Amino acid sequence: MFNAITHSQIYVLDQDEALDFYVGKLGLEVNADVDMGFMRWLTVSVPGYPERQVLLEKPGGPAMSEETAQQVRELLTKGAMGGLLILTTDDCRKTYETLLSRGVEFTDEPTDRPYGIDCGFRDPFGNNLRFTQLRT
Repeated sequence: MFNAITHSQIYVLDQDEALDFYVGKLGLEVNADVDMGFMRWLTVSVPGYPERQVLLEKPGGPAMSEETAQQVRELLTKGAMGGLLILTTDDCRKTYETLLSRGVEFTDEPTDRPYGIDCGFRDPFGNNLRFTQLRT
């Protein structure tokens, strides 16, 4: 039936700030930045992998009422939205040091796990993110 997941979505409070973080600090690339009138369709991906995009969406219409959007914004800033991205890297400790020098806020330092070396961080909006150096 299905053969791929092409898009995932996380909420952000400010799409320009999201670009600064996801592109400027993490090194992802913009796939689409389209003003659709009722919303801005903004997607990013790992360089060289445009088939797997993340939609950086502002909570609001037309998908939800302003009251619901406000509730989503409040949950997001508390880190309670459940949005999660897990990225992979060839060198977890080196990536950690690079992102730390760029001002990224970490929640977990690189730690050896059964599947590899893993660490956690947050975006400026409260989304939990991780990256892993998988064991080979």
